[in-house]
Amino acid sequence: MPYEWSDSRRHLTLWPYRSLPRNGFAAVIGLFFLLAMIPLFGLLGTVLLWGLLPFGLGALAALWFGLRLSYRSGEVVETLSISPERTRLLRRNPDGSEQSWECNTYWARVEMHLKGGPVPYYVTLNGNGRRVEIGAFLSEDERRALHGELASELAAQRS
Repeated sequence: MPYEWSDSRRHLTLWPYRSLPRNGFAAVIGLFFLLAMIPLFGLLGTVLLWGLLPFGLGALAALWFGLRLSYRSGEVVETLSISPERTRLLRRNPDGSEQSWECNTYWARVEMHLKGGPVPYYVTLNGNGRRVEIGAFLSEDERRALHGELASELAAQRS
């Protein structure tokens, strides 16, 4: 799962799932380039090559840009620290900015919204007069499991 508990379940780190690793990026770009150039080998030495080559290179550039944008949006990291006194959520965005939320653990509540959120089974933390999302980039099954684990950990820290 793209989240991990550490320090005897007091710290939780969440990150988006990446189905294509960084070294796979180079393989996809190289394979696309080779497959896109195969039809152009028959046009070597003709004027048609210069008419079709920009479209092949444009498709390659679009694939490159799309994959880089996907990697950039996947650089989100959320860190939740739970202690008997304080619960703190820190979100590091792809642009380097950080957002934080802090609350007394006694008043912190985790909720799952089956409908009405941006995604099904939307998980939020409530407390200190604010409601913040956690793990919206996770899959539905992962959000359901996260909700149960968060609820039990908050209950354990409160007692």
